[in-house]
Amino acid sequence: MAVLIAGIAIPDSAMACAATTLVRACCPDILFRHACRVFLFASLIGQRRSVQFESEMLFIASLFLYYGLGPLCRGSGRRFEVDSADAAGQFLRDRGVPVTTIHDVWSAIALHTTFGIANHPTPLVGLLNAGIETELMAMHFDEVAENKRTAIVQAYPRGQGFKSLVIEAFAEGMTSRPETTFGTVQADVLDRCDPDYRRLNYCGRILGSAWTE
Repeated sequence: MAVLIAGIAIPDSAMACAATTLVRACCPDILFRHACRVFLFASLIGQRRSVQFESEMLFIASLFLYYGLGPLCRGSGRRFEVDSADAAGQFLRDRGVPVTTIHDVWSAIALHTTFGIANHPTPLVGLLNAGIETELMAMHFDEVAENKRTAIVQAYPRGQGFKSLVIEAFAEGMTSRPETTFGTVQADVLDRCDPDYRRLNYCGRILGSAWTE
């Protein structure tokens, strides 16, 4: 029988369990627990908004959010969001999941550091984004009752100093590829955590381009 947390069933299919095992083996515990809370917040928000979504796909998308920050991907030279999305896509392809569903999961993961898309026409993209906004920035609290938030944190504790520690966990996976943070919120992470980081500037790239005008 599936475990219920804050009224949400944690997917326990063979595919969901395989994803859990795979991600837990390569992601720090702080990011794994964070991802589980994202799933639960996103699910509650989806229920409140009466949005139709596949719980298993939302769960897998949540789990793979930070796969690209792990040691297997740190030398890729690509955005970690893309590494995470590609890993999820390959995982789902290996299990015969339809291409349209894989694309939806890929997009949700790849876009997860682009805030302000909670009303995206694809429910999975919007809900995953809303779950992250709730978990990291305490947004959408009006859509998640306090007793539900308490139950989620009891099941997957944030832990002492979570706010600073999760930022450090993000930074650890990106210090080897700082240029990939250009144009994402992860530039803020390295700006805070890496004294050698120099932020690329969008306006500077335009003004300093080879165009004469």
